Amino acid sequence: MSIPTSIPNIITLGRIILVPVIVWAIVSSQMEVAFAIFVIAGVSDAIDGFLAKRFNMTSELGALLDPLADKALLVSIYVSLGIWGAVPRWLVILVVSRDIMIVSAVIVSWLFDKPVEMKPLMVSKLNTVAQVAFAALVLASLGFGFQPHPYDLILMGFVTIFTLGSVSLYLVEWVRHMSTIEAR
Repeated sequence: MSIPTSIPNIITLGRIILVPVIVWAIVSSQMEVAFAIFVIAGVSDAIDGFLAKRFNMTSELGALLDPLADKALLVSIYVSLGIWGAVPRWLVILVVSRDIMIVSAVIVSWLFDKPVEMKPLMVSKLNTVAQVAFAALVLASLGFGFQPHPYDLILMGFVTIFTLGSVSLYLVEWVRHMSTIEAR
């Protein structure tokens, strides 16, 4: 059995490989490097998405890998910046907990042989944009030595609101979906 490879999937795998590199850069206080890698990862995400859609190179593997790469990158950055002290720990816990809850819900639905279709909600897309913007601002401010106030607080507010909103809507949808399981 061969794994379907395509240029978008290779680019996505490259983004996954960047995760430990950006974590190393953050924990080594190489914030300019971390910011540059973050920008490269963002550009590669746009390129693989464009290629997949424009040239009909979408695949099931890509549909799984792309959000995995995005989440691995964002969660790793938030955890690293939280440990470093650049992002409040409560925000790190909120961001990571949201992803753990969603992944756990998907796994439970599979275990009950009732897979739930996970389609991104608009609030989830807004959440990703807010998380990316906040992480970029923090990395840039640390790397280039400027004060991000008040933009950091504004973006932190957006991350908080959109994270809470998206996890709430996903869990409501999941509970609705799972409530159709009959008791044995």
